[in-house]
Amino acid sequence: MVVFNGLLKIKICEAVSLKPTAWSLRHAVGPRPQTFLLDPYIALNVDDSRIGQTATKQKTNSPAWHDEFVTDVCNGRKIELAVFHDAPIGYDDFVANCTIQFEELLQNGSRHFEDWSEDTAAEVIGPCKEISCTRDG
Repeated sequence: MVVFNGLLKIKICEAVSLKPTAWSLRHAVGPRPQTFLLDPYIALNVDDSRIGQTATKQKTNSPAWHDEFVTDVCNGRKIELAVFHDAPIGYDDFVANCTIQFEELLQNGSRHFEDWSEDTAAEVIGPCKEISCTRDG
């Protein structure tokens, strides 16, 4: 198993065509829940540690952030980006996620990575997710 030690820079640009989950529609009123707009934000974790969170974008299913996060990583194995709907009542609603293994990034030598969650039928965090890993030593 490959681990990463060094400086991680990640830029989260946008999410495309997010779909509200049944749970996020529980407070929706009216006959057309398919037009329900989310208030999404992305939580960024390295392994089990929260690195940062984007601002919440109001009433959109295709939000744009262009937020950059920089952190030192020690023995990192994976990056997780999770999209949530900022719920007005109670806990925020999970919408979709994307997990990126450092091993995959380091083997490909890639500075750009795109992925989506098939389970939620939503394209997540595409196409301008820039990731730069600079190893120590």
